[in-house]
Amino acid sequence: MTGRTRIWLLACCLVGLAVSVEAAYIHYRILFDPRYVSFCDVNATFNCSQVYLSRFGTVLGVPVAVFGAIWFALAAILAAAGVWGRAPLRDNAPGYLFALSTVGLAVVLYLGYVSVAVLKTYCVLCLITYAAVISLFVISGAATAFPMTTLPRRLARDLRVLVASPLAIATAVLFLGGSVSAVAFFHAERPISSAEAGPLSQDQRSEVERYMAAAPRVALIIPAEGAKVLIVKFNDFQCPACGQSYLQYKSIFAKYEAQAPGAVRVVLKDYPLNPNCNPNVRAMVHSGACDAAVAVRLAQGRNRDALEEWLYTHQPEMNPAVVRQAARDVGMVKDFDAKYASTLALVQGDVGLGEQLHVTQTPTFFVNGVKIDGMWTPQYFDQAIAYELRRAGSAKP
Repeated sequence: MTGRTRIWLLACCLVGLAVSVEAAYIHYRILFDPRYVSFCDVNATFNCSQVYLSRFGTVLGVPVAVFGAIWFALAAILAAAGVWGRAPLRDNAPGYLFALSTVGLAVVLYLGYVSVAVLKTYCVLCLITYAAVISLFVISGAATAFPMTTLPRRLARDLRVLVASPLAIATAVLFLGGSVSAVAFFHAERPISSAEAGPLSQDQRSEVERYMAAAPRVALIIPAEGAKVLIVKFNDFQCPACGQSYLQYKSIFAKYEAQAPGAVRVVLKDYPLNPNCNPNVRAMVHSGACDAAVAVRLAQGRNRDALEEWLYTHQPEMNPAVVRQAARDVGMVKDFDAKYASTLALVQGDVGLGEQLHVTQTPTFFVNGVKIDGMWTPQYFDQAIAYELRRAGSAKP
């Protein structure tokens, strides 16, 4: 293996490690800072937040990016050994990296499939890490000059040498300690569900209240109908974050309805990420979103609630044909085709309103006119509603 190849392998590892650490930091900020907007939330198609907040963004409550950082850290150690290690280790390092990157390649191919076929949303940072893994796989494979069947024997020989090296032992301890600490930190700091959530700390409550008090408020043409808090959600039924916010906020809305009936009004507005009904979207993101918006509008009463739930929990397989079947079977809609055109015009009216309000992603909430891009964790969203209720109660008539 040439010196240039060794440097390229190390560079790929360090780029992947840096990007993974940044992704983990962004994921943490999204979960715990209601004011944070990631620089990689470019538009509805390239949106890191939607990817991180989807059910594929974490494993056992720990962001996937954390495991990516651990993987790249191990790869960087092996690559560094290939540059500065003893001669046998330098020769064997490409084989170790090739074996490791083979596992990594399988993971990124799966995550890439999820991004393209399921979420239809892309994370720029994720794409960079995918490229780093693929580059490692190709370069290390080309640089490995021995049969992979000899790798276990070479590994056993290298380990016998390394256990006698204080530097190698210290590096292993630091790597294992850092990896366990990172996983333990994120698992301990994971946001809990609204059902589990206790009261926020005073600092957290103050953070939400400062944001709500200072944020600009836009005038909405939607009547509050006597409610003290009007929440408008621009929604796409095939959007993963929309589905997650629906499931996580449902108990919050039910709580306020039980405590103060009519005080909080939630209005759903359609903003399908589909150019067939949304001219602001140039590429097809969610193929079933337009039909889903029409289907929910045509369903009535409990059938509408059941259809919404079904759509949010069956997003991966949604397409126009599946949505129409669900409209008949779940929503009990009998006149979908007859009323499709006129109902789609209403959906497009919501899209026009969203354009006026500078909606660029889903979900987008307006809480008494305060715009919230994406979704907040349930605790923060709950606190925002509580603040608005207190604010309305203290206002002079």
